[in-house]
Amino acid sequence: MNSIDTMTVNTIRTLAADAIQKAKSGHPGMAIGAAPMALAVFEQLRKDPSRPDWRGRDRFILSAGHASMLDYALLHLFGYDVSLGDIKSFRQFGSKTAGHPEYGNTPGVEATTGPLGQGFAMAVGMAMAERHLAAVFNREGFPVFDNYTFTLMGDGCMMEGVAQEAASLAGSLKLGKLIALYDCNKITIEGNTDVTFTEDAAARFAAYGWQVISVRDGEDIAAIRAAIRKAKKETARPSLIIVRTNIAQGTAKQGSASSHGAPLGEDVIQDWKKSIGWENEPFTVPRNVRAHLRALKKKIDPEVKAYDEMFARYEKEYPELAKQLESWYSRELPEALLADESLFEFEDKPIATRACSGQVLNKIAKHLPNLFGGSADLAPTNLSEIKGEPYFSADEPAGRNIHFGVREFAMAAAMNGAYLYGGLRTYCATFLIFTDYLKPAERLSALMGLNVIYIATHDSIAVGEDGPTHQPIEQLDMFRATPNTFVFRPADGKETAACYLAALSLDAPAILALSRQNLPQLKGTGRAAMKGGYVVSEARDPAKLDAIIIATGSEVSLSIDAQKQLEDAGRSVRVVSMPCAELFDEQSEEYRESVLPSCVRARVAVEVLGGMSLWRFVGLDGKVVSMKSFGESAPGSFVYKHFGFTPENVAAAVLSVIK
Repeated sequence: MNSIDTMTVNTIRTLAADAIQKAKSGHPGMAIGAAPMALAVFEQLRKDPSRPDWRGRDRFILSAGHASMLDYALLHLFGYDVSLGDIKSFRQFGSKTAGHPEYGNTPGVEATTGPLGQGFAMAVGMAMAERHLAAVFNREGFPVFDNYTFTLMGDGCMMEGVAQEAASLAGSLKLGKLIALYDCNKITIEGNTDVTFTEDAAARFAAYGWQVISVRDGEDIAAIRAAIRKAKKETARPSLIIVRTNIAQGTAKQGSASSHGAPLGEDVIQDWKKSIGWENEPFTVPRNVRAHLRALKKKIDPEVKAYDEMFARYEKEYPELAKQLESWYSRELPEALLADESLFEFEDKPIATRACSGQVLNKIAKHLPNLFGGSADLAPTNLSEIKGEPYFSADEPAGRNIHFGVREFAMAAAMNGAYLYGGLRTYCATFLIFTDYLKPAERLSALMGLNVIYIATHDSIAVGEDGPTHQPIEQLDMFRATPNTFVFRPADGKETAACYLAALSLDAPAILALSRQNLPQLKGTGRAAMKGGYVVSEARDPAKLDAIIIATGSEVSLSIDAQKQLEDAGRSVRVVSMPCAELFDEQSEEYRESVLPSCVRARVAVEVLGGMSLWRFVGLDGKVVSMKSFGESAPGSFVYKHFGFTPENVAAAVLSVIK
């Protein structure tokens, strides 16, 4: 490295070490070791730090989010709204510089990362979004979408299954504008990777269909720059740049696992600074480094200006396309969609809510041309295909449907990335039981406030003959326990339509749990379901309620049958449909009291899943009719009866709580 490169890299390294030492916690090893490659990426990113969400920017995701101080140091040095004061408050309450990068908290951070491998998979989703949007909106001479997506990953990311799923998908899709840099320092928390990770990663990625470039010395920034230039020239394959580095480069803890997740220590830092000739006070950015980075920014500024001028011409040349593009970035649902009564029209016959979902999804897709998603190899059975639209591929980048293959985790993480890219509404689909494979990605959807729609079919023991491995029990309780996650379980077609409209209006992910078996179309369902809970079947004498039955999904019709038996026995019983408890909680106290009056303590909740999350609605005096074990392999109707999901059993449970 020449002197200014060395000085800039040392500035990044010392900022990271000082901040972590001051915080008394953090991960200095990778932040120090990967500084040259991260600098090589940042110095050529097309970006405008004064507009972190500028549409024409290149994207950078730090998949190895534990090295967050590396990211924060670079954001500060390259002019983002991250001050030295923010650097000094690393990992403190209310700071822009959280322990791991957080989307929405720090200008310039493109995604919340930390759980290893997910940042890489989100980068794949961003590259997919760029390819799709370019196919829809670009015209000759107007590259509206024409950016690179970079991600920096470590040995841990490389080992995670989600990264392997996503890498395979990216290679199959030939995402040539995706560039991953692999910080190969061969150290994890437990020590050297020679006991856990000895495979030939280069050969594996080459087999996935990636271009693989190796840089033997992580201190050779010129070689890293050349590798990035080579990667950008490859348009038919994504590129992996493997850079051999040393964790905690140059310090007394170089190569040691102890430098991964703990401060270096004051003595180690002082000795290290002396060894590199760093005589500045902590948190110092030398003037010549500031001047050098300003000069680098000036080299990028003409690219930013050229893009803005190009887009201004695009708006004049293609006004309708430009108008459509702006509408794609809007979070407001079209009035025509909200007013579309055909969403609520279904044949008056039993229909599985997965089939209702397929109908509604396709009607919604006509109103939302930016709806983009698909299934983990289950579209024919979870009915998640947008009919008449091609599948997204290297040859059909304008396709709105996506074949994810059997890759649930990568699917969900990629749809997070595509949503974060901007301009798209994303969804993904699988069986409810297989959401176990994607839960970590859904959690990040919730943490970032991303309105990703998760279509989860085959939602109960009614799956039947496939047996307990395919019969979900605890999954909805799991999602209901996740903050900022909305779980929808509709009872029929009209509730399914209402749930979709409500779900698309959120700043949060939504789980749509849908039946495999046919369910009757009920009287009383409709837009009221958008409140999360409502009276679907009123008692014969609502002024003298004996009890309330609260049910979701397929158990609503069952509960109405139980209500009839109870009414015939002289009891006054109300049935409340609760398609989304989280939405119901957001309604006014007055409304909630009108649905579930506190004076009626005889309550029974019915759900053919775990049911743990429904106890709060029934109180100490109530009961929950739910699963308390795994299911059985038998026809669905038999399994229902075997586990007590019958009108007679529900009616008996209600009678047992009436005092």
